[in-house]
Amino acid sequence: MNQNININAKTSLYCVLGNPVSHSLSPVMHNAGFSRTGYNGAYLAFNVDDITSAVTGIRALGIKGASVTIPHKVSVMAYLDKIDDQALKIGAVNTVVNKDGRLSGYNTDCLGAVNALREKTDIKDKEIIMIGAGGAARAIGFGILAEGGKLTILNILEDEGKNLAKDLGVEYYHLSEINRFGCEILINSTPVGMTPDVDNMPVKKDFLKKNMVVMDIVYNPLKTRLLKEAENLGCITVDGVSMFVYQGVAQFEMWTGKKAPVDLMRRVVLDTLGKKHI
Repeated sequence: MNQNININAKTSLYCVLGNPVSHSLSPVMHNAGFSRTGYNGAYLAFNVDDITSAVTGIRALGIKGASVTIPHKVSVMAYLDKIDDQALKIGAVNTVVNKDGRLSGYNTDCLGAVNALREKTDIKDKEIIMIGAGGAARAIGFGILAEGGKLTILNILEDEGKNLAKDLGVEYYHLSEINRFGCEILINSTPVGMTPDVDNMPVKKDFLKKNMVVMDIVYNPLKTRLLKEAENLGCITVDGVSMFVYQGVAQFEMWTGKKAPVDLMRRVVLDTLGKKHI
């Protein structure tokens, strides 16, 4: 899809900060939105190890907004001037807005995850296992509990898992204990299975059961090995594109004040994934 972006001295710059970001589809999604709405903006991907210096760069260069991804969603909070109440409760920020040099942090992952699940299933009173305890997991966990889901967290890193479980008021177990449990909804909130490690999956195939809802927040590839195996067994699958697009729509509208072209943003993401499909 052609995107006509005219860069000039008045162009507002936006970016994604993370590591890795080489496969991020945020640039194609947001730049398509800017182009469609006639907004004079451009969006780039910055591979960042040092989040302190990156935030200093946002201030110094007048970058108008940023998406924040793995591994900086929690650590970035220390360097912002203001954090939205919901993001504070979640304990993670995935969106930064720069207004006159004052940086505010928000979390749009929560809404993205809930909307993605709602397309396929109810959440209230469902037994839900979430694998992972990073920044995205915090947002998803908050959203699930707000919707009345019954959540258990499984993670490899014990300290990380216990901390999130304590913050959410739920149980934590090591991932190796997963076969002790059953669930109606399984969520992978880790990067396991993301390009280029497309042969990996966070659970063994024998854990998956027919009619289980299986959600993977990885969107590149669109159909991870976890989702392929789940689909083959008759599970209901939720891919990462829906969550990704919904959280991006919220970012776009915060940054620009314009209504996001949701269908276009979803289409360019799916088109780009189709071209990269493995």
